[in-house]
Amino acid sequence: QVQLVESGGGLVQPGGSLRLSCAASGRTLTTYTMGWFRQAPGKEREFVADILWNGFTYYSDAVKGRFTISRDNAQKTVYLQMNSLKPDDTAVYYCVATEVITASEKSGDYDLWGQGTQVTVSS
Repeated sequence: QVQLVESGGGLVQPGGSLRLSCAASGRTLTTYTMGWFRQAPGKEREFVADILWNGFTYYSDAVKGRFTISRDNAQKTVYLQMNSLKPDDTAVYYCVATEVITASEKSGDYDLWGQGTQVTVSS
């Protein structure tokens, strides 16, 4: 049984930075596509970024140029470096994984989900 556990969320001022981590327990996820989604209060869950087994990355237009996704397969960990944060980035951030080896912005394509970590951007 694979579990994804996020950490690194918190309260940050606009313009600040946070780094989210997602640690996978259980089997190795080296060939999995890993990613991040987020859900703000009253809004639908939305794609943030994903990274393929070969290191190729994809971002939503909302975060492109500000967020960076990376992975450390040896540590079974995925990271999301978030810079120049805005109040609109406030949401619960979820780590996701799928055996599908192509990038996807559809939440239904991901069958492994973490419990989520809260990110609040406010002055």
